[in-house]
Amino acid sequence: MRMTIRRTVAAVAVTAAAAVMTTVGAGTAQASTWDNCPDGAVCVYGQDQPANTPILKLWSYGPHNLSNMYGNHWVLNNQTGGAAAQLCDGYNGTGNCHDYMPAQTGVYANLTPVNSIVLLRP
Repeated sequence: MRMTIRRTVAAVAVTAAAAVMTTVGAGTAQASTWDNCPDGAVCVYGQDQPANTPILKLWSYGPHNLSNMYGNHWVLNNQTGGAAAQLCDGYNGTGNCHDYMPAQTGVYANLTPVNSIVLLRP
């Protein structure tokens, strides 16, 4: 009986230590691929589709003009280092800009009135 209790206590201690190490490691890890959106990118997914396969991947800071994007789309900001993104109604990041997305966030937005996505430096 004592041997069983000792083994159980030892197993619980090892499991708890592993959980602590995993939690600490997860807090310091960099972003990873999120719904097939690579690290450092902002991704747009198909109209009325789940965020599975991006149809557009944006990499560089600044405005990116959109064409033929209508209806609701997922837009995920998987940039690293605190870089943000936002949607703008005008081309070249002008007009009404909205749906500010800090890093590792996203929106499900109607892109019909949106003409550009701006990737913002941290």
